[in-house]
Amino acid sequence: MMHKFFQKVCFAPLLIVFAFTAVSGQQKMDRIERERMKTMLKVIKDTVKDEYFDPSFKGIDLEARYKRASERIDQVESSGQAMGVIAQMLVDFNDSHLYFLPPAMTSEVEYGWRDTIAGDKLIVTIVKPGSDAEAKGLKRGDQILSIEGFAPVKKEMWKVKYFYGVLSKRTSIKLRVLSPGDAAPRDLEIASKITKLPRVIDRSNLFKIIDTSDKSDIEYNYFKPLGNIIIWKMPSFGIAPSDIDTMIGKIKNYPNMILDLRGNGGGLVSTLERLAGWMFDRDLTIAQLKGRKQMDPMQSKTRGQSAYKGGLVVLTDANSASAAEIFARLVQLEKRGVVVGDVSAGAVMQSVRKTLSMGGNDEIIYGVSITNADVIMSDGKSLENVGVAPDHLVIPTPADFAQNRDPVLATAVRLLGGEITPEQAGSIFRYKWTETANKAERIEIIVN
Repeated sequence: MMHKFFQKVCFAPLLIVFAFTAVSGQQKMDRIERERMKTMLKVIKDTVKDEYFDPSFKGIDLEARYKRASERIDQVESSGQAMGVIAQMLVDFNDSHLYFLPPAMTSEVEYGWRDTIAGDKLIVTIVKPGSDAEAKGLKRGDQILSIEGFAPVKKEMWKVKYFYGVLSKRTSIKLRVLSPGDAAPRDLEIASKITKLPRVIDRSNLFKIIDTSDKSDIEYNYFKPLGNIIIWKMPSFGIAPSDIDTMIGKIKNYPNMILDLRGNGGGLVSTLERLAGWMFDRDLTIAQLKGRKQMDPMQSKTRGQSAYKGGLVVLTDANSASAAEIFARLVQLEKRGVVVGDVSAGAVMQSVRKTLSMGGNDEIIYGVSITNADVIMSDGKSLENVGVAPDHLVIPTPADFAQNRDPVLATAVRLLGGEITPEQAGSIFRYKWTETANKAERIEIIVN
């Protein structure tokens, strides 16, 4: 059976409810609509009660939370606010794999930039050409000091993105940013682009919508030879295991490899297992799954004499999650290589999705993602909310991003006996925001 890891993105207590209050143009709920919202709340509570991996619910009194949420729905005025109450009940678990997917997700939003956490700073990595973000002067390397008045914190960023990307898509968003070298920050209000989705939401495609909005912007694997080193930039484990076999053909003749998992949010367990089979000369139990039910462990089967035996350095950042950070930690535990970069996301739990419905002819489709297992590595520890601490901590500064320097990659090359400056390393992979023939957008990497 294939499992899939999902990295999600979230807010402080009660913020979601209050933020829904600010959404304009919502009609007041009548008695029937209010009862629908309370029914939805109960179904989600019962589903969590039956299937959440921890029967003690991390010490949370689920019934008490449900009771307060039900009472809150009696008080709010609109269905949007009621759905905020439902979302908040799950957000309070502080579990990035446990979340509510509201009905009528018929639009997607593009705010016009991408960012990453580096150390304790949120830094812009790319700005969409022609966007309002570009017009307002947002640039690569800018540090985002606040989003709608809230200071970004690494462990809370999944909530921020879940809120603004799923629950409350905004026509504009307010930022306070500081450019490298500037003495004072500046305030920006950036208009977004909201696109209506040309499809009907039903049981077959509800979660495809959130997968589409949350998938890696980079669709392809990229390779760059550098003397006796091959650099493999792997954006996702969301590819078929057989694709790993093809990738190995590109790196097998090089005595050293840098596996760049920065920004890799995870993917298929089977793909993780296949990669491990190619990188280790023996069969391994990668991790145990701890849930309410007995589950098969993650295991890899070595390719034997065909396994890659070269030097290995793995690169991570705050967006390296799930399968990516499990692999990085495996490399450390088995002393197969070293990890360079920033502490990883600490989002490794396994989840299942439930598509739910209510109503008759006017069926309402909604969903919930439920954490059904924690992942325990061979040292008996979980990476959840902890992440992988790199062997060599290297954190780019805002100025590094602005000037296209990559001290992380430069350090990795040096550890493998090569020599490259951060400026040279930063010129190898360049990001380009493009639009395809069918108007779909993606970020490509230009390899120099």
